[in-house]
Amino acid sequence: MDSTSGGATAPDPNSGEPRPSAATAGSSSASQPQQKPEGSSPPAPPSRYESQKRRDWNTFLQYLKNHKPPLTLARCSGAHVIEFLKYLDQFGKTKVHITGCPYFGHPNPPVPCSCPLKQAWGSLDALIGRLRAAYEENGGLPESNPFGARAVRIYLREVREGQAKARGIPYEKKKRKRPNVAVAVASVSVEAAAGGSNSGGGEGSGGGGGDSSTATATSAAAAAATTTV
Repeated sequence: MDSTSGGATAPDPNSGEPRPSAATAGSSSASQPQQKPEGSSPPAPPSRYESQKRRDWNTFLQYLKNHKPPLTLARCSGAHVIEFLKYLDQFGKTKVHITGCPYFGHPNPPVPCSCPLKQAWGSLDALIGRLRAAYEENGGLPESNPFGARAVRIYLREVREGQAKARGIPYEKKKRKRPNVAVAVASVSVEAAAGGSNSGGGEGSGGGGGDSSTATATSAAAAAATTTV
């Protein structure tokens, strides 16, 4: 039977015909486009705080650019930050009564008045916190941060006190609760007294005296805890 009638045959190693090399096969497979692994998700969007901080920073930079004369960030001081805060008052929505207003110090006036609208102290305080962080994130040094200047802190304190009087809404700081150390000391004293009674109870006749001393120590410790608290 003729060998050519069986179709294509494998190349004879003795015939001298070249075989496809491994490098050629590898290059052909490498030329194929690689598929992205499944499960890869796009980066998470910035948080609400980060987005607001970026907007505030861009607003301040635009304010410096429009300033007459224009200011650079390197020449910005605490006085310029205070000017920026006063500039923002025109966009405020908080009614702040003036001294001559009949509703000065009234938290809920019955009728509207002509007193100006300003930025609330809480909004300004939060704004300064975001700008202070953005300044350092953009290469500024903490010791030269104009948003942390002493003049800015004094201005914010004056705004807080002034708005508290004008609106009749005091701004009180939350007091931290101190841990009750006296109660913990009393409980340790009670446990120590109970331990002493157990050791004394094993001496036979001395057991009764140990119980009475335990009761005395317990009542004394409880009295001390009550007095301290």
